[in-house]
Amino acid sequence: MEFKHISVMLNETIENLNIRPEGTYVDGTLGGAGHSYEIAKRLIGSGRLIGIDQDEDAIRAATKRLETFAKRTAIVKDNYRNMCDVLDGLGVGLVDGILLDLGVSSFQLDASKRGFSYSTNDAPLDMRMDRSAKLSAKDVVNTYSEMELYRIIRDYGEDRFAKNIAKHIVNARKQTVISTTGQLNEIISAAIPKKIQKTSGHPSKRTYQAIRIEINKELEVLRDSLDDMIMRLNDKGRICIITFHSLEDRIVKAAFKKNENPCTCPPDFPVCICGKESKGKVITRKPILPTDDELNVNSRAKSAKLRVFERNIH
Repeated sequence: MEFKHISVMLNETIENLNIRPEGTYVDGTLGGAGHSYEIAKRLIGSGRLIGIDQDEDAIRAATKRLETFAKRTAIVKDNYRNMCDVLDGLGVGLVDGILLDLGVSSFQLDASKRGFSYSTNDAPLDMRMDRSAKLSAKDVVNTYSEMELYRIIRDYGEDRFAKNIAKHIVNARKQTVISTTGQLNEIISAAIPKKIQKTSGHPSKRTYQAIRIEINKELEVLRDSLDDMIMRLNDKGRICIITFHSLEDRIVKAAFKKNENPCTCPPDFPVCICGKESKGKVITRKPILPTDDELNVNSRAKSAKLRVFERNIH
């Protein structure tokens, strides 16, 4: 199956990266290289692009997509949480721009064997972005305690029926191992009132999001990486991050705000004495949203938000 992914807010992202033709740029979620292709097109001379992704299918697709620019491109299979180590390994110091597109790719959703989508009933429960990772969706569903399932569905899925869904999962697995998306869909559907399902979209949506976040440690990785990535930027270098749900967006918004104003002095102090200096400025006071035209051709962009931070080195 061909790796396809429509790059969300492509023009807005490229514009906000403020690409310098001879600069160095990192795409930490390379995917099918939609954004990276547009970055590479704008580079000349010593310009360099580094692409990172933990998905083998993405690495293969991106390598082919970027073969025209192979001389100025380095592609690495890794998690963006290790971006600084990747850059060190390549002998790269500060960079001029970093991009993260945190959405699940269209390929991952459409490839039934990956188990990301609730729209197929016979797919194995997997959801690992890095298929060499040990923990899969099947493991979570069949081994987590009822309280642990409740916690992740409540916190990561923000589902008001989390308690009942967790209870139904635990009861169902006493009868047989839950190993397919179809089995899980039936269990979730039975836990949510039918009248609610008529107006709230697919009943499995929030639970699948929760399980995917849990096994890929998505929020933890994002939270732990942002400060280090900002510190890796050159003066006037920018980091652009596209999020797809409120949990991610809140983390990005808070991290950008803290890096702009890290001062911990009480507000009534006449001068700052904590010594914490601003790392730069937030470019997007409000997130950039997809246009109506984009939404008409790519409904999966509906929840996307783009936030931008610019590094200032004093």
